[in-house]
Amino acid sequence: MRVLGIDPGITRCGIGVVDVDAMRRTTLVHVEVARSDQKIATHFRLKTIADAIDRVIAQFQPEVVAIERVFAQENLQSVTTTMQVMGAAMVCAARAGLPLAIHTPSEVKAAVTGNGVANKSQVQAMVARVLGLAKAPKPADAADALAIAICHAWRGTGLQGATADGAVNVSLSGGVEARKKLTPAQEQWAQALAESRRKGAVDPRANRGR
Repeated sequence: MRVLGIDPGITRCGIGVVDVDAMRRTTLVHVEVARSDQKIATHFRLKTIADAIDRVIAQFQPEVVAIERVFAQENLQSVTTTMQVMGAAMVCAARAGLPLAIHTPSEVKAAVTGNGVANKSQVQAMVARVLGLAKAPKPADAADALAIAICHAWRGTGLQGATADGAVNVSLSGGVEARKKLTPAQEQWAQALAESRRKGAVDPRANRGR
């Protein structure tokens, strides 16, 4: 399964792509940070970010897109623009006909480090370790995007429209239900996720040394 992870931000938007196999081995495919000019109007900045996401989708053909959920903070302006980027990224996934998952920051931290309140340096260190990198990609937005992708690759939860309005639903027991004919990419994604759930796959670090 190939997962595109997005860490939404209007000045810097992390975009990371990883591959995961049936044994939960995860490898880096691509990572970058899309940037927008603070001097131009917001809608043009959003277009810049969306264009970068569209390009990565077209080039690397992910099976699913995962985005980190935005939570309210003290800086209302920052939250507003970040949510706008999140919306733009969701449109990119929809235009490509891809399944979309949304994960909370605590979900991402727990999946990657085993600790839902881990700090950024801990997340970055584990991203590097999981992907076999000498050091985590910089800036932090890049590592965060990869962490989001890893989170979804390992957990497979958070899919939008996974019930009545979804094109495809994969149950916790590994059953696949589709409301319409799936694209080859969606079929591959659904079967990979179903297989992993039937096997009860877990973080591969737990199986090392066995």
